[in-house]
Amino acid sequence: MIRLPRFYAILEPSYFPEDKMFSAAEELKTAGVTLVQYRDKSGNPRQMLNKARELKLRLGNSVKLIMNDRPDLALAAAYDGVHVGQDDLSAEGARKVIGDGLWLGVSTHNPEQVRKAHQTSADYIAVGPVFATASKANPDPIIGLEGVRRARELTRKPLVAIGGITRTNCFSVIEAGADSVAVISGLVREPGKSAEAFLRILG
Repeated sequence: MIRLPRFYAILEPSYFPEDKMFSAAEELKTAGVTLVQYRDKSGNPRQMLNKARELKLRLGNSVKLIMNDRPDLALAAAYDGVHVGQDDLSAEGARKVIGDGLWLGVSTHNPEQVRKAHQTSADYIAVGPVFATASKANPDPIIGLEGVRRARELTRKPLVAIGGITRTNCFSVIEAGADSVAVISGLVREPGKSAEAFLRILG
């Protein structure tokens, strides 16, 4: 079973002007972040691959890189894993593409989805949104801390909580049973300082 760091950073180009995402990534690395997901919901495949490779170049091998949605691009960019949602390629479909050596994460939003994800070859399961979030146009219903506790009861796989997680509430999510917290919008302003603050709180 894999071991996740308590802090899981997600970088999405739409949150950053021009190429500021790359400098943000370097700030995260300097702050001590060791797991980053590249999530791009608007780029075409060639743009996504170019940005993915640039992130890999900037971050090197000290940061694990996860590609959102696209196992083919994860392989092409020499990433460490892929993360798929409920509307993307299935977990087993993604596993066939990436093989056994890369990490595979699956997003879930309710107990039934957690149960199903637990039966797959996924290495970790993400659950959310825990709190209200602005990072998705049509978010699933909020599950709250009770949803995290319920997910913890349903799987022993590493659990990533996502959705509206801030410095104020992040430790309560760990206490509810999550192994790691994923943050997107909380890293847009002063990424390095924000990451340092999260890492201090999470311990």
